[in-house]
Amino acid sequence: MNLDDTIIAIATPPGRGGIGVVRLAGPEARAIAAPMLRLKHELEPNRAIFGELVEPAGEGVEIVGAATTSAAERRIDEVVVTYFRKPHSYTTDDIVEIAAHGSPVVLRHIVELALARGARLAEPGEFTMRAFLNGRLDLTQAEAVRDLIESQTLFQAKVAAQQLEGALSKRLKPIKQKLIELIALLEAGIDFAEDDISVAADQTILAHLAEVSQPLEELAATSAYGKVVHEGFTLAIVGRPNVGKSSLFNRLVERERAIVTAQPGTTRDLVSETVAIGGIPVQLIDTAGIRNGVDEAETIGVRKSMEALSEADLVLVVLDSTQTPGDEDGELLRMVEGRPAVVVENKCDLITAELAARAHGAKVKTSAVRTSAVTGEGIGELRAAILQRIGAGGVQVESGFLTNVRHQKLVSDSVSALEAAKNAVANRVPHEMLLLDLYHALRKFDEITGATTTDDILNLVFGTFCIGK
Repeated sequence: MNLDDTIIAIATPPGRGGIGVVRLAGPEARAIAAPMLRLKHELEPNRAIFGELVEPAGEGVEIVGAATTSAAERRIDEVVVTYFRKPHSYTTDDIVEIAAHGSPVVLRHIVELALARGARLAEPGEFTMRAFLNGRLDLTQAEAVRDLIESQTLFQAKVAAQQLEGALSKRLKPIKQKLIELIALLEAGIDFAEDDISVAADQTILAHLAEVSQPLEELAATSAYGKVVHEGFTLAIVGRPNVGKSSLFNRLVERERAIVTAQPGTTRDLVSETVAIGGIPVQLIDTAGIRNGVDEAETIGVRKSMEALSEADLVLVVLDSTQTPGDEDGELLRMVEGRPAVVVENKCDLITAELAARAHGAKVKTSAVRTSAVTGEGIGELRAAILQRIGAGGVQVESGFLTNVRHQKLVSDSVSALEAAKNAVANRVPHEMLLLDLYHALRKFDEITGATTTDDILNLVFGTFCIGK
């Protein structure tokens, strides 16, 4: 990949639309674009200019019977052209963006004209890779660009935008600085021992290590929530027949997605729908009521319910609050012990004073959310309980957290290297050997931001981008 090439790609999604954008970046961007454009004004940096897309002279198709091809006849489309002068552009190269009508034929023709004049078709993610290689973005910010494009909810987009602004890099910077200071302290003690520079005492080294490892461990602890924000999670709604699972499912989906009747065993198969709860994508799974099936179809449905229960990231156990918990309810609760689960007592709108008195003392000995799928009572509390159960509380989104498996692995490796350094101090290992662990931790920091990286990592990161970004 030659960074001196001028590259081109369609920057808008495939298909037809009102507007389509072609992006041209590199030292010859203006020269390549000029022959295909007839503009009202000369190109100026950071200014959109209205004009026409034309067939360059000598490259158009002559009209039969016409002596010459006039300029009007060679016009292809009306366009708006924006020029970004280096280094004040996304890639820090000269960039020309041509916005035409979103016809795939027109956009493809613009690309073909540019290729004929020496441009090269951009590789996936090459514009963002140039921004990274030219120092415009660090690697965490470049990865945030991809996350922003792929976001499914507004909350995911906001998190990606904060990462794009450098939230994670800013959180790592002071930790890295303390690690560098510790390395410098030990290096000075080794290199200049003859100059009476004192070697750091063990307690001093351990204190410095704590200043590095504690905030790093706190950052590592955000990875579970970050994974949920980035990937979403599955939530299975389980319970006995006719406790209101499908009604609760419809209430969370906010439309009549599952069939609801008064007859027990209506749901025979899994019904799923993806919704956003607290900005996190959640795949809700409505299951068949768990009991001994009365026929083959229901028996298969119950088996699928058990499979969904075992595979889900979070389980919603629904109980009927108008009835005392039975053996089947107790068995369900025992099945989810030790797993992320939320217990729901549904149909709370039907509870009378007599029912409440009769059920007192027979309730399941666990905290439960009381809801009514019919009236909507308690649904807000249920959503909050779901978010709390997956660890959404206590994480400061603005301060940056780990949403990327690559970052999680590198932070974990760095924490392990610092732990090895602590053990080295405890075992009175020479400082020359101790420094090996500290430098190993430092390299992991640099791999996160891309200060030191390899082609394999870059290909892995940018190979997942779409062409044009």
